[in-house]
Amino acid sequence: MDKKFVFMFDQAGSSEKELLGGKGANLAEMTRIGLPVPYGFTISTAACNAYFEAGQVISSQVEMQVIEALQTLEAKTGKRLGDPTNPLLVSVRSGAVHSMPGMMDTVLNLGMNDETVEGMAELTNNSRFAYDSYRRFIQMFSNVVLGLDNYYFERHLEDTREEKGYHSDTELTAEDWKQVIKEFKTIVLTYTKKSFPEDPREQLFLTINAVFDSWNNQRAVLYRRLHHIPGHLGTAVNIQSMVFGNMGEDSGTGVAFTRNPSTGESELYGEYLINAQGEDVVAGIRTPQPIASLEQDMPDVYQQLLETCQLLENHYQDMQDIEFTVESGKLFILQTRTGKRTAQAAIRIAVEMVRENIMDKRHALLRVDPDQLDQLLHHRIDPEHNLTKLAAGLPASPGAATGQVVFDADEAEVLSKDGKKVILVRPETTPEDIHGIVASQATITSRGGMTSHAAVVARGMGKACICGCESLKINLDSKQFNVESTTVKHGDTITIDGTTGEIFLGEIPMIEPELSDEFKLLLSWADEETKMGVRANADNSVDAQKALEFGAVGIGLCRTEHMFMDSSRIPTVQSMILSETMEERKEALDKLLPMQQQDFETIFETMQGHPITIRLLDPPLHEFLPDKEDLLIEVTKLQMKNADASELQEKQNILRKVRLLEESNPMLGLRGCRLAMIHPEIYEMQVKAIFNATANVMKRGIKVKPEIMIPLVSHVNELKEMRQLVNQMAEQAKDETGQEFDYQIGTMIETPRAALTADQIAEKADFFSFGTNDLTQTTFGYSRDDAEGKFLQHYVENNVLPRNPFVSLDQEGVGKLVESGVELGRKANPVLKTGICGEHGGEKESIQFCFDLGMDYVSCSPFRVPSARLAAAQATIRNEQRKAMKVPQYN
Repeated sequence: MDKKFVFMFDQAGSSEKELLGGKGANLAEMTRIGLPVPYGFTISTAACNAYFEAGQVISSQVEMQVIEALQTLEAKTGKRLGDPTNPLLVSVRSGAVHSMPGMMDTVLNLGMNDETVEGMAELTNNSRFAYDSYRRFIQMFSNVVLGLDNYYFERHLEDTREEKGYHSDTELTAEDWKQVIKEFKTIVLTYTKKSFPEDPREQLFLTINAVFDSWNNQRAVLYRRLHHIPGHLGTAVNIQSMVFGNMGEDSGTGVAFTRNPSTGESELYGEYLINAQGEDVVAGIRTPQPIASLEQDMPDVYQQLLETCQLLENHYQDMQDIEFTVESGKLFILQTRTGKRTAQAAIRIAVEMVRENIMDKRHALLRVDPDQLDQLLHHRIDPEHNLTKLAAGLPASPGAATGQVVFDADEAEVLSKDGKKVILVRPETTPEDIHGIVASQATITSRGGMTSHAAVVARGMGKACICGCESLKINLDSKQFNVESTTVKHGDTITIDGTTGEIFLGEIPMIEPELSDEFKLLLSWADEETKMGVRANADNSVDAQKALEFGAVGIGLCRTEHMFMDSSRIPTVQSMILSETMEERKEALDKLLPMQQQDFETIFETMQGHPITIRLLDPPLHEFLPDKEDLLIEVTKLQMKNADASELQEKQNILRKVRLLEESNPMLGLRGCRLAMIHPEIYEMQVKAIFNATANVMKRGIKVKPEIMIPLVSHVNELKEMRQLVNQMAEQAKDETGQEFDYQIGTMIETPRAALTADQIAEKADFFSFGTNDLTQTTFGYSRDDAEGKFLQHYVENNVLPRNPFVSLDQEGVGKLVESGVELGRKANPVLKTGICGEHGGEKESIQFCFDLGMDYVSCSPFRVPSARLAAAQATIRNEQRKAMKVPQYN
């Protein structure tokens, strides 16, 4: 039996999303429920993958099924592709499984040629409309299929408008468009050396090829990488009979969101243009009207649109992004999809939809992307500051940003890689500018509306954006823009507020974020669902307090070496390292003891009985000493100027010690528990400080149960000896303070051997904390600092690796070691507590993996705690959904 690659809209339902793509599945679903959808068919993602497997060739089987579907479409509409008297015109659009707005290609009005344009003019009694549609088709087809730059066509249009004294395209007459079409065809012939194709079937298959090819264009690949969309899925292609928004003043096109995608407010939100086609709105070439104005322009259409939006939102149980066209007063729905929204909007929409009984709490939790929550935990413009307002546009995506003005996406990317903060300013953006939007702190356009390309992409990325700021007169050639008498040049600093749409000169102070009531409520729902704790990595009382404010249930990693980094303590730490005798070292350690003790007391008081995992000194000692090259320069300078002998001797002693401590590979050298095996007095001081602090705080009525972590254990004998050291210090502290201590001793699993012998290590451990940063380094053999700067980005961009393993846990490799560590550890010690404290502890996919392994907690930086709480709840919900569907955990 032949495989089916092509599906009519009324042949399949929304459950076919993997095959039909999101757009195709939704078109089929809307057709099924009776909405006014122009009829058509979908070429599946399977056909796209077969196309690439065959070397970018459409198979005869797919071609035959397309022709059969086309015949069905012709029979349904009563029109025929290429018929000069009653022509069928179609749109050809991409449709990936996951929404990728603007990243792939579209061609409208396909089927037009020198004959069918005359038929359209006669049928509609509207020659201007017919020839306008024809020139649009030539321009889009030439750009998308033939690869010609839009610049050639736009330049000619601009010249024509100037010559005729017109201000907009809508003023061009039928005769004007005929002349433009002639010139457009000349452009095609000049640059491609071929005439524009007149055969509609040839046009159709060339366009299908182009849409398939756009799956792998630069912007689509970049978008997939940013949003972690698999590259093997492919895109579907949707062929749909055309409806026309450019037939006159009773026609139009627009984009509507069922709720405000910036704020989440329950209101119809969007824009439209009278006498236009869909690309005019999203391209940002014309600044459209707000959707509310449609109620005055076309009251019946507005009411029908309102009812349709409500129906679709209830049906899909989520905010929808809808494209519509009005043809001669009749409404058509061209697409619906889950709308891109800001984090602020996502939370409000989820909470209000629960209150409106559209969805339950669990569905609401799954509707918010944990990655988005970071947007809400960043700074806002300080309203008390004296602001120099420059201009204002449409508040397309909220948030505040400061940066240097740049006018080119490529330059934005280059400067960003150099560490510069930039704001991209353009007349409008196109999908080709996505890399510049990614690299910039924010984007400003002088044209386009709230649903333009820049707005949609920026909102999806959580970047501030202002669109339609018409008071900006941008000169790309001279790299500057003017607002009345003020000139802002390339490199000048500005600040924008995407929430209000305002632009300010210079850099403006920011203030701390505040969590909304809806945010707190959503997180409380998350805490009700989750079966895994979320802790924070915190090394001081300030971070500890922030962790509690963000809902952490404890501290999963307190790095004691950070306490030594204070500039007032460095001299004492260095004297300890430079000591020549044990007496000198202990003298220095005695000075550090009260400092460490005070640090612990402050954190214990802040945490008020919440669990705290304290990692003893981990880095090699040379990290506390000056840089060797800097010391060499200092010593040389002192010798050249015949400096004081004692000063020279001191620097030479430090240089000698630095050379003595120098290691070929410090990460694998004398650090962690290895350092304590050689110099146990260092850990003795730290442990004594922990127990002294515990005793003092407990006397003040605060419960403390410290979890003491021994870092970098690779062999059980290392932990055995360190456990003995801690227990001895606990007994000593008990004798000195008269206080009983409740504490645990565990280790950080961060080497492959530790994971593989976890059963042995677990016999001497009360808990395991997986240090996945170092475990990733030691498993891959990658130095994180070198890899990320030199080759990891290349690996990800070229699909050598699916993700940066230091950002998202490598489940196939490192993950197997973690899984082994958990299983072996629990087998040897059934009450073993397990957690993760690397950067992966705040990443949603890694959290899901940890939950599936049955870990007790994850730990991350304080500002990632809210997103980790949500991700942990989602992991719980998905796990229960899988059980209900009897789906294996690892699928």
